[in-house]
Amino acid sequence: MDRLINIDNGGTLTDIVVGSGSDFTFTKTLTTPVDLSQCLFDAMTKASVQLYGHEDLPSLLHSTRHIRYSSTQGTNALVERKGPLIGLITDDPGLAGALRASGESASLFDDLVGGRVAVVSPAGSEDELARDLVAEINRLTTAGAERLVVAASSLEREHLYKRAMLKNFPRHLLGSVPILFSREFAIDTSRTRQIWSGILNSFLHPTVERFLYSAEHRLRAHKVKNPLLIYRNDGASSRVAKSVALKTYSSGPRGGLEGTRALAEAYGLATVLMIDVGGTTTDVGVVRDSTIDVDRRGTIKGVDISYEMSNVHSTGVGGSSIIAVHDGVITVGPESVGAAPGPACFGFGGTRATITDVNLLLGVLDPATYLNGELALDAERSRAVITATVAEPLGISLDEALIRMEETYARRLAGSFAPLIVDAAETTVAAFGGGGPMNACAAARIAGVRHVLVPRLAAVFSAYGISFSDIAQSYETDVTDLDADEVDLAREAMLLDASRDMFQEGHELGDCEIEWSTVSEGASTIISLKAIFRLPHPVIEGGAEVGQSEAVACGTRQVRSSAAQVDTVKVFQLDDQAPGAAAAGPAIVEGPFFTARVPEGWSFTVSAAGDLRLADIS
Repeated sequence: MDRLINIDNGGTLTDIVVGSGSDFTFTKTLTTPVDLSQCLFDAMTKASVQLYGHEDLPSLLHSTRHIRYSSTQGTNALVERKGPLIGLITDDPGLAGALRASGESASLFDDLVGGRVAVVSPAGSEDELARDLVAEINRLTTAGAERLVVAASSLEREHLYKRAMLKNFPRHLLGSVPILFSREFAIDTSRTRQIWSGILNSFLHPTVERFLYSAEHRLRAHKVKNPLLIYRNDGASSRVAKSVALKTYSSGPRGGLEGTRALAEAYGLATVLMIDVGGTTTDVGVVRDSTIDVDRRGTIKGVDISYEMSNVHSTGVGGSSIIAVHDGVITVGPESVGAAPGPACFGFGGTRATITDVNLLLGVLDPATYLNGELALDAERSRAVITATVAEPLGISLDEALIRMEETYARRLAGSFAPLIVDAAETTVAAFGGGGPMNACAAARIAGVRHVLVPRLAAVFSAYGISFSDIAQSYETDVTDLDADEVDLAREAMLLDASRDMFQEGHELGDCEIEWSTVSEGASTIISLKAIFRLPHPVIEGGAEVGQSEAVACGTRQVRSSAAQVDTVKVFQLDDQAPGAAAAGPAIVEGPFFTARVPEGWSFTVSAAGDLRLADIS
């Protein structure tokens, strides 16, 4: 049996989906920041229990065709500025100013590069250049540079720098400070995009590299033959050695968008707005007419890069975002407690309040069933932390603090996606991630959206979305001013590269689909080649018509709706409901690894696929 394993590694929780045909097994585990390969193997071990009734990781691994992996670690590293110090070598005295042209780019440049810029004279002999390079590299490394980016005025000059470096530095010394040559790294008509791509990749690379090669080493110990695949932010997958760190940035949200597109097609929805609420961030994107909004040249933190990226907006609001009081005002994020120490209620020593703590004390979360009962929540810890950090500083009761915190969080969540709404009446919010279903209806109402869709696999939906990924490699060549024969030679060279790379992926080029395209970029003409080896994709059977029936509650829960009122609310188990089951709020719907809150004035219906469709009927 050829299984496909999808892993989405988040800042707080790591999700796994194991698929075989139309059958899916999924679970979650706490992320292990010190060694990310540990939570990868923890997740796969837990999945093996679900499949076999006992731990049997070897059987799972040896019945698996591919493991596809996505991570937010690079994204989080950039958000928190946790990475190596970068040094920049150039022959352009004005380059640093060009890279700092906007407020956002200036801030990013100062944090990643700062004053570690070396300007080498474009004049002089090779011996003089070599002396200058030696002196400047020594100066940059003494100033703390851990990785270097070379950005010369031409490809020939970068090659000259490379020869001089290899000649004048011992390889063991040069290797201790990795060097990236910007013109070799990316094909682009814009120098600033090209150089920023090199800087960002150099910053992200160590974070990604440490985990990936550790994970591959552990997989080889299990005699796994097929290589680990990296899910990229262009929606394709490739082996570790054929991927670059920059393409892992925001790759998880692309999986969510692929899943959202499948939902839009299954339910015939014209506009679906994705909100993927994780522990640290909420990622937002739009699918219109079954098309994912993609930028040919992506943007990261206000900086344009050379690679395609889905148009995803990330906001520092999530289930582990810190809710605090600043100058008498309740704030949410962007700082997060992550998985360690996590929300106060996790009992791992957390001393900051989060929306998870709030929902526990409001009664939305059952402390005994959180994460399917795998992590018992401690309400007393939440009570103590919220009292000390929010209620007492504001001089209000704990109950009043909870309502205000919930309202502030909902408004912050609504603010993350409201700017993307064109026509609220025609928009459906697809809410997923571990924290999405809990507050989606409240945020949607604030934003004027009246329809919310929570997939049954909401808790692991970005991992599920990776199921729509194929193995692919892309190539571009600038053919401006080339004649027909030269263009043909360029195409042959691209096909040769594709044949070699896809062979290293384990597939002959003849078994792949080949897509050619021509792009005009300013005065330049660029030809693009994409080689794709198709993998099996799931199908969502969500749009089938089913007769409506009354949903069957499994119990009740006491849920606070205001500082002075607690309501007795029906609780429904999603997996126990028949297709077409419906009920009106207020209600709580417990799905696998998630809790959805249905407020007063909303109703829900269970689709043929077991997804939760919510509507504002007020």
